[in-house]
Amino acid sequence: MSQAERLARACGRHPWRAAAAWILAIALAIACVAGFLPGNLTSNSHVTGNPESSRAENLVYGSFPPDPNTPDEIVVVRSDTRTVDDPAFRRFVASLYRQGRQTGVVRNAHSYLSGDSRLVSRDRHATMIPIQRQRDVDALLPVIDRNDGRDGFRVTITGGGTLDHDFNDLSQHDLKSGELQVGLPAALVVLVLVFGAIVGGLVPLLMAIVSIAVALGLTAIVAEGFTLSIFVVNMLTGMGLALGIDYSLFVVSRYREERTRGLPKLDAIAASGATASRAVLFSGSVFVVALTGMFLVPSNVMRSLAVGAILVGIVSVAAALTLLPALLGLLGDRVNALRVPVAGRSVGRSESEKGRFWGAIVHWVMRRPALSLAGSVAILLLAASPLLGLHLGANGVSTLPNRLASKQGYDALARDFPRASASPVLVAITGDVRSRSGHAALERLRTRIGRDHAFGGRGDLLVARDGSLAALTVPLRGDKTSNAALDAVRRLRESEIPQAFRGSDLRALVGGDTADNVAFIDAVHRWLPYVFAFVLGLSLVLLTVVFRSVVIAATAIVLNLLSVGAAYGLLVLVFQKGVATGLLGFQHVSIIEAWVPLFLFSVLFGLSMDYQVFLLSRIKERHDQTESTDDAVGYGVGSTARIITGAALIIVAVFSGFAMGDLVMFQQMGFGIAAALLIDATIIRSVLLPAAMKLLGRWNWYLPGWLVWLPRLDVEGARHAPPPAAV
Repeated sequence: MSQAERLARACGRHPWRAAAAWILAIALAIACVAGFLPGNLTSNSHVTGNPESSRAENLVYGSFPPDPNTPDEIVVVRSDTRTVDDPAFRRFVASLYRQGRQTGVVRNAHSYLSGDSRLVSRDRHATMIPIQRQRDVDALLPVIDRNDGRDGFRVTITGGGTLDHDFNDLSQHDLKSGELQVGLPAALVVLVLVFGAIVGGLVPLLMAIVSIAVALGLTAIVAEGFTLSIFVVNMLTGMGLALGIDYSLFVVSRYREERTRGLPKLDAIAASGATASRAVLFSGSVFVVALTGMFLVPSNVMRSLAVGAILVGIVSVAAALTLLPALLGLLGDRVNALRVPVAGRSVGRSESEKGRFWGAIVHWVMRRPALSLAGSVAILLLAASPLLGLHLGANGVSTLPNRLASKQGYDALARDFPRASASPVLVAITGDVRSRSGHAALERLRTRIGRDHAFGGRGDLLVARDGSLAALTVPLRGDKTSNAALDAVRRLRESEIPQAFRGSDLRALVGGDTADNVAFIDAVHRWLPYVFAFVLGLSLVLLTVVFRSVVIAATAIVLNLLSVGAAYGLLVLVFQKGVATGLLGFQHVSIIEAWVPLFLFSVLFGLSMDYQVFLLSRIKERHDQTESTDDAVGYGVGSTARIITGAALIIVAVFSGFAMGDLVMFQQMGFGIAAALLIDATIIRSVLLPAAMKLLGRWNWYLPGWLVWLPRLDVEGARHAPPPAAV
């Protein structure tokens, strides 16, 4: 008897003990979330490992007092009927200035009232108020909102703090409206249809909610010691719904199957523990290990997403192994209660009887394996072809909804003060900056920068007293994450600075928000091959050990690569090329978020492992009994296709909630996962895999002689009764 079987039997025999332990875990998690999580999450993305941008900022901020000309936020005041010379305009700005000071947010601020003409727009109908903050911007935003529209004046604000606030609010809005109001109900509908009963559909949903709650508590503890992105909550919720429901779906389906074959309740719980629960433990472990590849990328965003997915994956497995058997022990056959019309008629039938439709498809494919394989591969390669135009980057404030304060402020600043910026480039310059050659080099650099249209002028220069350090603050036009801004920073590093400093001993480091984005994108590009190699190598080893076949392992990896490649291509086609963006409600943008392809790859390989193990273990089990590949494939696909399709549709529903949000990055991630899993559960599992296994024949089970020492790992254990005939 395996440990999983013993654990399932014990929890099924003493369900209230297991339930009480999980209730205590939920209570502790809620306390941790309330005590630790608020204030410990950030919307800023940065590269770890002390990149050039961080070194530049440390030099500047550690050596110079805050420059009053370098704002954190910029307020823009505009009147279409009055100019800045109008007394009413001056009174309005003075009043706004006083109100802002009273919030306690403002450390330094200055306006055109002090005589600075640079703060007045060319048409003299607008002015900007640069602000340096000493606290979060939250208390200042109501002042902006209250004065916007008063006496005919438009008041807007933009900057790093405002952008953080809006990203936080938008991620919470997307979580509520997309994942919870759309993904959750859609997942319930699919579950009810798969199980044919309302109670059976609610059990996996309850498991997912429990997993999310406990994982959030663990995340709150981690956030106390490490800086995590605010998007960890969205990721944890989405993956918690997907994994918690999937794992429960596999176990509950196996329990019902064993009950249909006549096993008593406790024995059926133990049997599901010995089979489906073991598969869940293996699949969940592989998912967690696959996600650890994301820790290779030196980025707080990638590591935060990995933390959320890994923690909820671990909790989901633990819940499936302990809490789910306890619930089945309490419910028994009442898991089939409240049957729904039509779908409820399948309750009590074996999975093979339910899978006649898919069995017919598989038999058709296996009669024409070469045609099916060639046609499917051609379709997937065609879908993947737009991948050649993939362009990675970051979508910033310019892609946010117009209703947000940071977007309104960005538009106002771009219209009235195109040369101003709340996110300037910082250049830290070391060497003898006061020498003749040093001074000449600095002037050459400022002249070159002033001629570059991407920058808003020559920049402001500060020089240390001993002349060994200078700080150049250069305004950057437009969105700090735009292609133009990223290219400007790269051009500054690779061309402008080396040419300007030629013949001098000066050295420069470039920092600022845009430089941080450049470092992040470059890190993703640099580490992408290593993450791919890590995940692919791990999958090859584990699948070879489990199924004792290098051919099955290699085939599974190739098929997964086809589904991922097709998803990448569709991502580029929809978002970059703009195909069907209006129909789907997405934004047409010029880039794919740098972290999305890497994250999709890790997550999709982890999730598809669930389906690989669930399907291939049934095929191998049947083959071990009949030694017929055709019979094994027909039986395996026919008996699992309904469950696999239902599981995939649930994840599609959950991540469609992401795609329905306003954040472009989550639209891309949600669409990519949904597209890949639809392809994986249909074309891959029902057509390509059966066709490939048919053509390979006995070569499917090939294991080189020098690998016969590999341990025998029986993922789903032994069946408790002979399998029914193949469909």
